[in-house]
Amino acid sequence: MPVDNGRRRLLWLAPALYATGLSAAGPAAGPQTTLAGHPVRIAFIDPLSGPAADIGRNSLRSWQFMASELAGTDNPAGVRCVVAGFDNKGSPRESLNAFKAAVDQGFRFIVQGNGSGVAATLSDAVTRYNLRRPDDPVVYINYAAMDPALTNELCSFWHFRIDADTSMKMAALTRFMAEQPALSRVFLLNQNYEHGQQFSRYFRQFMAHQRADLQIVGDELHAPFRGHDFSSHVRQMRDSGAQALVTGNWGADLRGLIQALQKERLQIPLYAYYPALSGVPELLARGDGRIPVYQVACNHSNHEGRIGQLASRFRQQTGEDLVVFSSFDGMVMLLQGIAQARSARAAEVAARMSGLRFQGFDGPVQLRAEDHQLQKGVYISRWQKVDARHPRGAEGTGYTFVPIRRFESDQITGPVRCRMQRP
Repeated sequence: MPVDNGRRRLLWLAPALYATGLSAAGPAAGPQTTLAGHPVRIAFIDPLSGPAADIGRNSLRSWQFMASELAGTDNPAGVRCVVAGFDNKGSPRESLNAFKAAVDQGFRFIVQGNGSGVAATLSDAVTRYNLRRPDDPVVYINYAAMDPALTNELCSFWHFRIDADTSMKMAALTRFMAEQPALSRVFLLNQNYEHGQQFSRYFRQFMAHQRADLQIVGDELHAPFRGHDFSSHVRQMRDSGAQALVTGNWGADLRGLIQALQKERLQIPLYAYYPALSGVPELLARGDGRIPVYQVACNHSNHEGRIGQLASRFRQQTGEDLVVFSSFDGMVMLLQGIAQARSARAAEVAARMSGLRFQGFDGPVQLRAEDHQLQKGVYISRWQKVDARHPRGAEGTGYTFVPIRRFESDQITGPVRCRMQRP
């Protein structure tokens, strides 16, 4: 299938779905009833315009793709999931408008992942809505917003996070970096909003316990998504004698940072959460892979088995890489929750998903009942040329992310601080 046709087929627009009049919640299924073919409508609320639109559109396609691919004979619920995109422009205020529009049009399951500030706003909005409408609640699946508070101080029964939070990823990152004896001077550069501030704070906190001798020779924050020129920051890194750059930057800001590193010919190792996102692998490959890059994520480029086949098919259909692997976990969790509840009603599904154990894209996982944080492992992957064991290139390049270390969930998960109010 040509790429453009594949994109048109996958990128369904919300208005077209509204016109169908499908209902998000149907009658509870009992022993004599069936959910076969019952439509379950999922509202995807993330940026589909603006500086982060490329990331948002790839994420939307990932959820739509998984909804389609997992609707076959092995679908335990028998329902038909439909994912519609709502553009929040990356704004908490616009997210509230999108949430209201989705709820008004009958959606009772929402997914979001780009931005912890947006996530906190949506989680609060969902919780407040459900207090007013206990007989017709909404479930919120968070696939990427990593603020630990969302499953701790701000936890909600209706919020389910299916990505590792930033404290889990930082535990893996700092343990790995602490094991590099020649590494003694690092530079931190992050976006000046909640995620970037937390990245810096958690790195300092965790590394102090791992390697008190490691020096942080720079800790800079910059305004996010403003077309920033990173050349001056890169020159600061060189002048500081930094041996590595550590960043939580993503999207256009990570691409701009890498372009500046290449322009200034600074080839120190880069440790990052998001180097697999749109456009970054192509940039890295264009520089002949000279910058050593290490990715911290729950996935890598060369998973085998079913998820590997799905990743290849996603690339064929869309011309893009599958990077939102959590969309697989989210759809499996939702379908199993519906199957166990024998209902597509949000309240009954949420009760079944709380504490649910299921087979995720990388093995068995559990959605911890105490705080609704999915317990899953984290990989450290290295950017290198493809080889016989790792043949799937990122963004069709001759380079890929190869896993070199894995931390299991029990090695990186912190204590539960959530005091969840259950309905």
